[in-house]
Amino acid sequence: MNHSGTFAAIRPQRLLRQLSSCLDTTCLQAVSNFVTWSIYLENGTITYATHSVEPFDRLERHLRRLSQEFPLITAEVRVQLRLLFETDLYNQTNENQNPDIIQPQDYQAIQWLVNQKYVDTKQATVLIQELVKEVTESFLLIKTGNYQLSDSSQKLPVICLLDVTKVIERCQIRLQNWQTYVPKITSPHQRPYLLLNNTIPGKNSTQLQPALTYWMKGFSLRHLSVIMNQDELQLAQHLYPYIVTGEIILHEPDPPFDQLPKIVTEFSSTPQYTTALLEKKLVDTVVELSSNATPITPIVERENVAIVKRSPQIPTQTKTTNKELNNTNSVPERVTPTTVTPEKLYKIVSVDDSPTILKEITYFLENENFTVIAINDPLKAAMSIIRHKPDLILLDLNMAGIDGYELCRIIRNNSMFKNTPIIFVTGSKGIVDKVKARLVGASGYLTKPFTRAELLKMVFMHLT
Repeated sequence: MNHSGTFAAIRPQRLLRQLSSCLDTTCLQAVSNFVTWSIYLENGTITYATHSVEPFDRLERHLRRLSQEFPLITAEVRVQLRLLFETDLYNQTNENQNPDIIQPQDYQAIQWLVNQKYVDTKQATVLIQELVKEVTESFLLIKTGNYQLSDSSQKLPVICLLDVTKVIERCQIRLQNWQTYVPKITSPHQRPYLLLNNTIPGKNSTQLQPALTYWMKGFSLRHLSVIMNQDELQLAQHLYPYIVTGEIILHEPDPPFDQLPKIVTEFSSTPQYTTALLEKKLVDTVVELSSNATPITPIVERENVAIVKRSPQIPTQTKTTNKELNNTNSVPERVTPTTVTPEKLYKIVSVDDSPTILKEITYFLENENFTVIAINDPLKAAMSIIRHKPDLILLDLNMAGIDGYELCRIIRNNSMFKNTPIIFVTGSKGIVDKVKARLVGASGYLTKPFTRAELLKMVFMHLT
């Protein structure tokens, strides 16, 4: 078997099946359109799969979707995961890591959840199954690109083993169902927008759930499904008639999600699959529990793709300690309602001594369901925050008069804001700054320059 090749000669599905039938232990790495997929196999079974497009966004979504099954994983734990693993901080402080094994940071995060007893092996298996299926689904859509197989000695510590055939079959069925909506829908990362001035003949737009219409202004179908606690295909089925008639328009995925392959009509669509799976809500089952395992009540029925349940051979990890927009001389704050919807869902305070940054943040949120309070005088910010009682605070790190660390301490000392998300907005990418941010109680870290998608993702993490 070759150790490298091109997908012009062999299709992704065929390659994966071949590795499974040969009982190989390897890491299959594929590159297409600047995206890298990594699928880890042991004796022909999958131990994990990930790709380079926002792996922690993917992990965050699945942790939120499975929140009823993972009661110990709170919003604070999810934030801690990002602060530890989305940067190089964890790799630099973890003395026990084997340098011969290159582990994806999102897999390290799952291992940490197991080691810290936020989840047991059964729960980690549920999470890994869902992540592997999402990654494999996009992997099967690759048309052109290259692949290579790494040394078999570079394998991951095993939490669970997933049957390759079942994973592929499951993903093929999902892709066949997505093709029901091609060419109107070609990616779960497309972003639906509701056109309020357009109506469907004979239908009332109020048939759409009010919460759904609130959020249908920038979030992708994939993110909306988490907010609405629905399967992505169920959501697509619900929105499709409105998309066809033009009441809902779909924007292309935001970067970097636009680099992922689109859904095509190559797979033969089978109507009975579509009907049956939509009735089953398209969520799969988990590996069977041993008699002494912690019981979990599944949200809906799932299909089993895990074939072996193992005790995790995971090394013990080291615990890490944890203005006026147009005129700076005028009134130091301005309340900007950023949507025509009468009832706002959330209130956001943005503190920055740069009118440009304040204007940019307000612009990015102007079509969303937020009230934005822009403050360009950091010395007066604390009293203004107490007066407005925001749901989330965006805080510049480097300001004249008082820095973001000190202002964050002042805010956190007020019991009213003990649990209010505080996001540092800064141009610094240093690890030391991120550690200090954690120590003073920051909830997250947004690096300048940032995109609208990055800002919305941060809001999505902390407010929904």
